[in-house]
Amino acid sequence: MIGILGGTFDPIHHGHLRIALDAAELLGLSEIRLIPLGQAVHRDQPIASAEQRLEMLQRATAGHPAYRIDDREIRRGGPSYMIDTLKSLRAELPDESFCLLLGSDAYAGFLRWRDPEGILQLANLAILMRPGDEYPQDERLGAFTMPRLYPAELLASQPAGAIAEVPVTQLDISASDIRRRIAEGRDPAWLLPGTVVDYIEQQGLYRQSR
Repeated sequence: MIGILGGTFDPIHHGHLRIALDAAELLGLSEIRLIPLGQAVHRDQPIASAEQRLEMLQRATAGHPAYRIDDREIRRGGPSYMIDTLKSLRAELPDESFCLLLGSDAYAGFLRWRDPEGILQLANLAILMRPGDEYPQDERLGAFTMPRLYPAELLASQPAGAIAEVPVTQLDISASDIRRRIAEGRDPAWLLPGTVVDYIEQQGLYRQSR
């Protein structure tokens, strides 16, 4: 089963990398696909260019075999919808199963995504719960979820349509906070890989807030 973690990755940081690795270990994922979005739909557009975000991802994951960078949403162009990404993955890998990795905050808005039912026909969902996170309280989401909830250790036995809560490491790091620190002239060291910090400095990224 391949794990899929999408996002702006503007920039990639240790919070992204650690929770994805936790999920890979707990769910027995064969690899983690980091898929940077091309054009955001439900959030502000990225500040760094597509090329810069891809370079930061490459630097952050160099030498770690669990991660694979997948630029299909950037190459596809237009608004990035996960249903389209999963359809393209299924066309390429018809015999593979997929697990979409979502933070609890992202899952809270899952029913507002394009074709959530279609997504669950193509993949399982792993809700990455950090200590202190609360399960989203939404009656519609609860009704949508309950028939599909599985223990995390059984998720890999389901080809698609199952949902599991997966405990992951608490790292209170956000890309927006990193960008703010850099704009204020503060050092972002230890919040993201040193190779990414070096690249941000070389490119002059995030020095002025939007």
